[in-house]
Amino acid sequence: MSIAVVLNLDFQWLLLLYFVLFAFRSVDIDEIIATVKILNLKPAMHRLKGIAPLSACSQFYCASPAVRAFSSAMSPPSKAVVYEQHGPPDAVCNVVELPPVPIKNNDVCVRMLAAPINPSDINRIEGIYPVRPPVPAIGGYEGVGEVYSVGSTVRGISPGDWVIPSPPSSGTWQTYVVKEQNVWHKINRTSRMEYAATITVNPLTSLRMLEDFVDLHPGDAVVQNGATSIVGQCVIQLARVRSIKTINIIRDRAGSDEVKENLKKLGADEVFTESQLEVKNVKSLLADIPEPALGFNCIGGNSASSILKFLRHGGTMVTYGGMSKKPVTISTSSFIFKVLLEDCQFCYMSVHVEAFLLGPYLERILVATMAKYREIEGVQGNDRLPLESNPMELVPFDQFPSALNKAMGKLGSHAKQVIKF
Repeated sequence: MSIAVVLNLDFQWLLLLYFVLFAFRSVDIDEIIATVKILNLKPAMHRLKGIAPLSACSQFYCASPAVRAFSSAMSPPSKAVVYEQHGPPDAVCNVVELPPVPIKNNDVCVRMLAAPINPSDINRIEGIYPVRPPVPAIGGYEGVGEVYSVGSTVRGISPGDWVIPSPPSSGTWQTYVVKEQNVWHKINRTSRMEYAATITVNPLTSLRMLEDFVDLHPGDAVVQNGATSIVGQCVIQLARVRSIKTINIIRDRAGSDEVKENLKKLGADEVFTESQLEVKNVKSLLADIPEPALGFNCIGGNSASSILKFLRHGGTMVTYGGMSKKPVTISTSSFIFKVLLEDCQFCYMSVHVEAFLLGPYLERILVATMAKYREIEGVQGNDRLPLESNPMELVPFDQFPSALNKAMGKLGSHAKQVIKF
């Protein structure tokens, strides 16, 4: 809140301004005194203490938007997860208090509601993710918030709207975020908070990978590892709506039968553990499912090799993660089909290998991305595709250290951790 514009006004105008602000309940007298103290006008404001608002101020109610923009030139103080150097997240992250920041004409101040702890967030803090902000930095890359106030030139976004950063933007692990209007995308307030907080990265990754690498048709198939991840589950559901079959690979672990059943409820056609693929010809496991044209790899190592074994000739494997932190290994038989031409200058590839990173990709196709958000939101509200996933755990912000340890796997297997502010 700021009344800096009255610096050159006399006491009567200052009094009138107070009446307007008080009538709108935008501020109370203590807030005004706090701001005036900064402007060295405290003595004048002390004379206002105890004065009742005038009924004549009701004539200014029609000016509500202007008063709201005028009275929000500074954000509230914010509490944030900050790391000053790269390293183990539980060692370098600290929750700190941040002072108010100016809200410029084209800025939007957002009160964050929820933000997830994604594997990529952990990798950024560790310093091993290829796209990361300079340190010191505030953690978090996606989330959902409610517009708290807007700058004077902002149009199309109003206080009370729910918004997400698009493209994803660093610094969502804090109670208030101030960024330019073009960073924010308005979404439906009826969305579940935890779903809205995670719509930016995972569902869009799934949708863009399904649509942008291979021209898939109903009846085609895709294969993926990491099928229990949020991206994996979104792939299953988005493919189901398009009548595309999915072959899914999961880790060998206790309760794998239950995991298989849950994935099939989402629409998975086949689910295999990694040990089930230790056969000479994995394609013999497909029964009536066609050889997949497209594969998604987020694990690396031997798991990526399994994807390649399933792909048909000319198929494409897209790598979008490396959770095993092991390199993608491609056998010669998978990679090369045959050498042609007399001079042997090139060969035909039996598979294509692609890489996918969402952030820079979205920046290049921002207009198309907005349409995809609308598609996901529309489908999410449709009975055909609730975009369900394994339960997420909403964790109060003051329990962030515990949520971080769970997200890092230090306390065993847990649901995705979503910070609730």
